[in-house]
Amino acid sequence: MNEFQSVALEREGATADLIVEGGQVYCSNRREFLDRDVAIVGDRIAALLADAESVTGPETTVVSAADSVVLPGLIDAHTHADIQLLFDREVPYLLASGTTSIVTESSGLGLLFGSRGVETFLERTADAPVSAYVSLPPQDFVDTFEPATGTPAELEALSDLLDHERVVGVGEIDWIHVVGRDAPLEDLYERTRERDLPIVGHGAGCRGASLRAFATVVDNDHEAISADGIRERAANGIHVVGRSGSIRDDLPALIEAVPDLDSRSVSLSTDGVWPGDLLEGFGMAEIVRRLIDAGIEPADAIDAASRNTAAHFGLADRGVVEPGAVADLLVVDDLESMAVETVLSEGEVVVADGDPLVEARTDPYPDYVYDTISVDVSAERFTAPLEAAPEGRVRAMAVDRGLVTTETTADAAVVDGPDGSSRRLGPDPATDVLTATIIDRDPATEERDFTGFLTGFGLESGALATSAVWEATGLVTVAADTDDAVVAADRVASMGGGIAIARDGEVVADLAMPVAGAAADLPPEQFAAEFEALEDALRGAGVDIDRPLLTAQTLTFPGVPTLKLTASGYADVLGQSVVGLEPATNTDD
Repeated sequence: MNEFQSVALEREGATADLIVEGGQVYCSNRREFLDRDVAIVGDRIAALLADAESVTGPETTVVSAADSVVLPGLIDAHTHADIQLLFDREVPYLLASGTTSIVTESSGLGLLFGSRGVETFLERTADAPVSAYVSLPPQDFVDTFEPATGTPAELEALSDLLDHERVVGVGEIDWIHVVGRDAPLEDLYERTRERDLPIVGHGAGCRGASLRAFATVVDNDHEAISADGIRERAANGIHVVGRSGSIRDDLPALIEAVPDLDSRSVSLSTDGVWPGDLLEGFGMAEIVRRLIDAGIEPADAIDAASRNTAAHFGLADRGVVEPGAVADLLVVDDLESMAVETVLSEGEVVVADGDPLVEARTDPYPDYVYDTISVDVSAERFTAPLEAAPEGRVRAMAVDRGLVTTETTADAAVVDGPDGSSRRLGPDPATDVLTATIIDRDPATEERDFTGFLTGFGLESGALATSAVWEATGLVTVAADTDDAVVAADRVASMGGGIAIARDGEVVADLAMPVAGAAADLPPEQFAAEFEALEDALRGAGVDIDRPLLTAQTLTFPGVPTLKLTASGYADVLGQSVVGLEPATNTDD
């Protein structure tokens, strides 16, 4: 007889460790709300009882759910927990927003340090009250625009991690890297398929025949931003991951498409919640509330944030309220408000009366993850050689909607080189032509750089520098003044990573992100305040676009078309090629 049967049988003397009593319990297998008491032994649900008084002893903790609803702990199906702000600092806020598990990419530690970084993240999160499941970063084996840096030894090390109990597959891959071309990462994918683990897709802009081809590689995608895009993914057998978070809100598209979908093939994600939004209580419970408020059946909304995600990623015994399941539970006032009152993580009360009972972890990471910005920031690196576009007319990135940068042409300024003996291409802020420079900081590669140009950003003076860029191990600057680019880049390097803004030779705002040069180890309140100060500094220098820091951070991100930065040149995303400063003859202004 197992350890739960005596409680389920209500035998004399049998007692539960914890009882959640008096609530309406969402039973996933019936998709109904039933009046039940939840009896818990250790970290597992032992039984759902009509009345648990018979198994309530003097040592039993009793949690009242009277006039409330009991749900399975909610699971974020796609996020990035080791960039921006460290997961350790976010845990109390995630719990208070109803999130008890996440599926996360290792986009900071894993991107820079490969398998070693992933192992560190797994070790760091082993005992966290929010269960962290990891998808492996595949970028080292991508060679579309830059040479692949992944070695046979690293392939073996990553493949071995696929056997870790909290590694649930391979992380998001941009469709351009795998559709219609052979790629070095196919070896990693073969090993993933052998273990029957999912591969995460990033299909922004992918449709038609390309999407059909992409569906032969990936198992899920969170990048559909229209109802038709969601329907097309579902029709091709791709598990739909609806998204609402600090980067994008695609819930309206999902709400429109839901009537045409198998509700079991839908999960929900944030794709990352930044500190300012965390402090306002945004999280998985709010996403579920919004779906229900829009008329989605409560059972469908709850399953998409729990049971469906657990099933898709193989999260054993998570996402349901049933005997034998892990006791991750959520008590909310009602389905209309989804106001979180109590949260249980593996049978322990971690939120009570809406307030987290756990503290953020603040001890440092291993030494090797710090001081990773060791690059030459001499002035010449932030201009381009005149011979790259002798007429001064250059190919440039233009700020468009969201994270998109399109291709245009612009007239760069011709300036003296640092030694005064050469002529180079530099910014002309009077016509909104800025330099955009990337310096490769990957210790596994030879240091390289490329300076391109950016229009539509609006910076009238000074410069911005950041190491917290997406899908690249680079230090990026956007500059109206190349001397200020040196100052800002030097500050980022001295902080071990982060973001800095300089004007008139002085740093006017900064934010240290020293963990792999990609994540801050700060209280969320401090991060949010310093992030806001950075944006205010940009506004004061003439920038009026929406979310300018995100625009700068994603200048390296080929997951969103069409022209991006690499250390080899511009990535022509849709053309799947690297191009230089010399404009194409048919490029419009």
